Amino acid sequence: MTPGEVVDGLRAIRARIAEMTPLTAAQRTSLRNRIRTPNPVLHASISVVGALDAVSQAVGQAAEEVRELADESNCWTTVEDELRSMLNGVSGANLIRRHRLAFIAAQAYNIGTRLALDPANAILVPYVEEVRRLKSFRRRRKAAQAPDSPPSHAATADPEEEDSAASESPKP
Repeated sequence: MTPGEVVDGLRAIRARIAEMTPLTAAQRTSLRNRIRTPNPVLHASISVVGALDAVSQAVGQAAEEVRELADESNCWTTVEDELRSMLNGVSGANLIRRHRLAFIAAQAYNIGTRLALDPANAILVPYVEEVRRLKSFRRRRKAAQAPDSPPSHAATADPEEEDSAASESPKP
């Protein structure tokens, strides 16, 4: 499958899922902190709902509806696990691709630098100089940061910077 086909398929699946609720990190943390209830406690509590109609009326749900909600939640947990596993696999494969690409780029630059010394390969000089200039620019940006201050999150999250850093000294 191509990446475009995967994206299209994921978007089609997302459109078919009725209950998709994106949450902020704070909302997610708040909800997780409130639901630290083990499954045995949940199931015993559902039994309380089914034991007496007054409890069922007070919570506004029949015991069977609550059981169905619990079953549905467990099924969606399996979906979450599968999606995490798939994301981890896709991410790992792409990281390996990027590593291979950085290694090839470093090899090309090193070989090009050596070959550009020979006047017969003068065509390589502007390419090698451009790579050298781009690497120099990256180093200047790093040097401009205060020595005793850690790099900002935005600076370390810059994908272009990570790519060029990987191309400087990759290991096969």
